[in-house]
Amino acid sequence: MNLEQLISRASDKTRFKEVRDYVDFCRDYLHFALDGLQAVIVSRNENHYRFYQYRQDGNYNITRPINSDIMIPANDFDAMAVSFLYSLLHVRDIQSPKDRDGINRVVYSCQQAIGATLDALPAGQINTARKINGDLFERFIRILISEIGIPVRSGTVRLPVIVDDIRLFDWPISMT
Repeated sequence: MNLEQLISRASDKTRFKEVRDYVDFCRDYLHFALDGLQAVIVSRNENHYRFYQYRQDGNYNITRPINSDIMIPANDFDAMAVSFLYSLLHVRDIQSPKDRDGINRVVYSCQQAIGATLDALPAGQINTARKINGDLFERFIRILISEIGIPVRSGTVRLPVIVDDIRLFDWPISMT
C-alpha cells in the first residue's frame, strides 16, 4: 500500500465503522512506514519520540511526534491486535497491567497511524486533517465503548456553570 492510498483511506471517514477498520488501517500504515519514509527523526531531548518524514509523495512533511515506547512496531502488531480484539471481548476480566498496556498501545498506534497519515496532506489542508483525525478518534472511542457492552448514544448534555456557588447558566455540549 502506498501513501496516496493510505491518505485516501484516512480521509474517508465512512471507511471507519468497526474496530477492525482501525486495526487494518494501522497494520497497513505500519508496513508502509517500514520502507516508505524519507527518514525517521529522533527527538534530541526525548529520544523515545520519533518524527516520520515523508518523501515527495507526502510533500516532505514531518509527522506529529510518535512515542516509540507506545507505538507498536509492524513486526509485533498482528499478535498485539489479536490480543487486543480478544481483550475487548473479555475486558471485565482483565487483571493484568500487561493486558491493559496492550489495549492502550493498540489504541494509541491506531490513532497515531491515522494522524501521521493525514500529516502528509499539503499545508493548506492542515485544518481538514485535524478535523478528520479528531472525528475518527471520537468515533473510535465510541466504537470501543460500544464493543465492551456499554450503550453509546448521541445527544446534548447541559452542564451547569457554577461560580462562587451560584449557578450562572447551563452550557450545552453536543455529543455525536
